[in-house]
Amino acid sequence: MRTPKLAALELRRFGRGRLPRAALAALLLLPLLYGALYLWSFWDPYGRLDRIPVALVNDDKGATAAHEKIVMGDEITKGLRRSDTFEWHEVSAAEARRGVENGDYYLSLTMPSDFSRRVTSSSGDSPETGALQVRTNDANNYIVGQISRTVFSEVRTAASTKASRSFLDRIFVSFSDIHGKTQKAAEGADTLSGGIGKAEKGSKDLADGLADAEKGSGKLATGLKKLDTGAGDLEDGSRQVAEGTQTLADKVNGVAGKVGPFLKGNEKEIGDTARLVADSASVIRGNLDTLARTAPAAAKSAHTASDTLNGVYRARCEGQDLPLPDTACPDLKKARDAAADVVKVADDVETLVTGQSGDLKSLDKHLATLEKQARALADRSPHLSEDLATAVSKINQLNRGAGKVAKGAETLHTGLGTAKKGATDLDSGIGRLGTGADDLEGGMYKLADGSGKLAGGLHDGAEKIPDYDKKDRDRRTGVMADPVQLASKDLHKAPNYGTGFAPYFIPLSLWVGAMVAYMLILPLNRRALAAGAPAWRITLAGWLPVAALGVLQTVALMSVLHWAIGLEAVRAAGTVAFLFLVTACFAAIVQWLNARFGAAGRILVLAFLMLQLTSAGGTYPVQTSPGFFNAIHPFMPMSHVVDALRRLITGGGLGPVWQACAVLAAFTAGALALTAVSARRRQVWTLDRLHPELSL
Repeated sequence: MRTPKLAALELRRFGRGRLPRAALAALLLLPLLYGALYLWSFWDPYGRLDRIPVALVNDDKGATAAHEKIVMGDEITKGLRRSDTFEWHEVSAAEARRGVENGDYYLSLTMPSDFSRRVTSSSGDSPETGALQVRTNDANNYIVGQISRTVFSEVRTAASTKASRSFLDRIFVSFSDIHGKTQKAAEGADTLSGGIGKAEKGSKDLADGLADAEKGSGKLATGLKKLDTGAGDLEDGSRQVAEGTQTLADKVNGVAGKVGPFLKGNEKEIGDTARLVADSASVIRGNLDTLARTAPAAAKSAHTASDTLNGVYRARCEGQDLPLPDTACPDLKKARDAAADVVKVADDVETLVTGQSGDLKSLDKHLATLEKQARALADRSPHLSEDLATAVSKINQLNRGAGKVAKGAETLHTGLGTAKKGATDLDSGIGRLGTGADDLEGGMYKLADGSGKLAGGLHDGAEKIPDYDKKDRDRRTGVMADPVQLASKDLHKAPNYGTGFAPYFIPLSLWVGAMVAYMLILPLNRRALAAGAPAWRITLAGWLPVAALGVLQTVALMSVLHWAIGLEAVRAAGTVAFLFLVTACFAAIVQWLNARFGAAGRILVLAFLMLQLTSAGGTYPVQTSPGFFNAIHPFMPMSHVVDALRRLITGGGLGPVWQACAVLAAFTAGALALTAVSARRRQVWTLDRLHPELSL
């Protein structure tokens, strides 16, 4: 009998009654139920996280930063409610703790009362870290706890970024404030520099004016010194004249009775004395003219110097808009006061000379009269005895005039002495003030240079200090608050959880289909064995029915996954064709285990499935498994099936697909060959076959 007929004969057994037909139908649907239901239940769990009840506790009391009320807890709460992550229940801390313990909530997220204060403390003296408190309970569900760590990590990152943006925005605003203040300081420095420049010019004018005043005061002091010397000589001469005239008068009046004889004996002496008086009177009159000419000029110079000092003092020390206090003001005040004293002395002298011009004129007149009379007396001295009466009268008049001249000369000498001392002090003070003004001019020059550098430096600093507008601040705070972004690019992205795990569950369901199929279909046809058919024909006759069923199982499974659940394979036709090869390989392996080991083979089929599932890397990368599973991974057919299906369903290079085809073809050929060997052996009956130790 040919192999196809043997295979068809095996399948026809299921058409003999309702129960066999139901068993065949169940066999076709078993991989569908196993694989489709499993994938359906796990198809998109992350898309339904909003159904998971989670407690949300917002105890944040807020904080004030930069005169602004900030409540980070409220902002985070609003963001969480707008998201599609978890079903949030705002409850108290006690209720959240109790709900997580009892399983009412899978976990809880708590924002403590000092959360905002800690977050905003970065701008204070004692920065602290704000902590979001997460409470989980793995007794409720371990996976939810793992998911929450990822979700709350994103929440923490968002909160940290927002807090950093707020803090950095205040820094950039401070930069702008500093820039504005520095700009104002630079403008003030410009104004200061201009004022100091004017002050420097004023100090130079002051120094020049004081130099002129010093020259004038020097001339005044020299003139007054000469006047004082002349006044001294005048005082001495007038005193001598007065003494002489007094002596003369005393003698004349005392010896009036003896005048005649006396005059006759002293005519020459009287003439000499009279000429001496005339000469002295002439000298005194000349000095009076010098004093009258010099005193007003000296007073005028003193007034000029005083006015100059007063003007400088008012300009430098009494203005309201001065950029800075003038260090020369105390010395200027002293010089101004000294100049005022000199002006008083000079005015006194001028008053003495011009204000009492009547006395001086009278003195000059008396001196002229005295001189005239003295000369007349000298001329008449040879005739005095003849003119005794006239001479006595004139001598008395001369004596009185000489006394008055002596008294006025004394007063004049005293006043000029005072004026000379004041002029000397004025000259010395103006000299010292001139030195100070020179020092002030040098200091003002340095100050002007320094203020110019200060203004330039402030302008340079203002240009270097950033001044950001709101748009620029937002852009910069965004970068600095979250400077590292994850530029993620998924080359072949699985759209959901189910698509990612389909390469793992589809071969699992096909293996289970083959395993159950050989529970109903004999791996080796007994009639063929008894008839002594060739071993290869017996092997194919036992393999083809299950392989054909596997094709039908694959078509049913992939149809439901695609049309009902939504599995979208990048290479749909290639996926189905590859799964035909997979089911053929699995059928060959399961046939051999059952043919070779009999009842024990069913246990081995299950054990071999467990080895493949744990070493295939269908969930976690195989590198994360213990070394044993890494060692057997390359030798398990399902390992290659999972890798190939990932490329066929989600895309990528076909290298693993071709490699898997080669491996599956080798496993299929090898398993069929081993089954043929087992068939050849089973054509020989033994006691063990007649009385097996275990029968399932």
